Amino acid sequence: MSGKDKAEIHVTAVLDPTVSVGEGVSIGPYCVIGAHVEIGANTTIGPHVVIQGPTKIGEGNQIFQFSSLGEIPQDKKFSGEDSQLVIGNNNTIREFCTINRGTNADQGSTIIGNDNWIMAYVHIAHDCVIGNGAIFSNGASLAGHVKVDDFAVLGGFTLVHQFCHIGAHSFCGMGTALNKDLPPYMMASGNLAKAFGLNKEGLRRREFSEDVIQALHQVYKALIISRNSRAEQFEKIRQIARQYSEVREFVEFVENSQRGTVR
Repeated sequence: MSGKDKAEIHVTAVLDPTVSVGEGVSIGPYCVIGAHVEIGANTTIGPHVVIQGPTKIGEGNQIFQFSSLGEIPQDKKFSGEDSQLVIGNNNTIREFCTINRGTNADQGSTIIGNDNWIMAYVHIAHDCVIGNGAIFSNGASLAGHVKVDDFAVLGGFTLVHQFCHIGAHSFCGMGTALNKDLPPYMMASGNLAKAFGLNKEGLRRREFSEDVIQALHQVYKALIISRNSRAEQFEKIRQIARQYSEVREFVEFVENSQRGTVR
């Protein structure tokens, strides 16, 4: 175990001989760390955490008690093939979270980026890809193959159907059941989810300009609220899209959606 001499490992923790531990790592009582797990420097792991490999955990993460990371997918098609969980840096993973590794039906990896805030009882299933700076409130659950882009916020007990895509800076209200893609910068709420406006307050908090917010609002009305042909609406907003990269992102997300978007 590399770095063992410079880490704090409780005497009751059980680590496989193949585990790699970086400097400044703290592993609490009664943890079980399986084969082929890498833990980056200055990561703190609370008591009773179980981590199975192959799993790679970056630096500066804080993992709270009773979480289960890197366990096999909850997928009947999984037959023991090689797959992994990859977690970036400076994530907070609170109590009782479950994050499964990937399958060969997708990229073979479940990927968590950097600086995410993952609250208690969150479930992230196989082959999900999470960006940076996202917030998952208590009890949010992702089915397999879900993609969540940077700075998205999922309210408590949000449920996301497999293969959905949640855009950057979007917001799901408490108890949202999402079975379609949620474009960036939007809010959704309800069971089943419906559009609930542009995430204007969130955008202002992240210092988006009022010009950008107003441009996004125009596109939101054209592509999400309007019941006219989307083909006609796309033609009307090309000029706005040329002016603002955020609008281009919104338009491209809607054009490329495989599941259809929340409206």
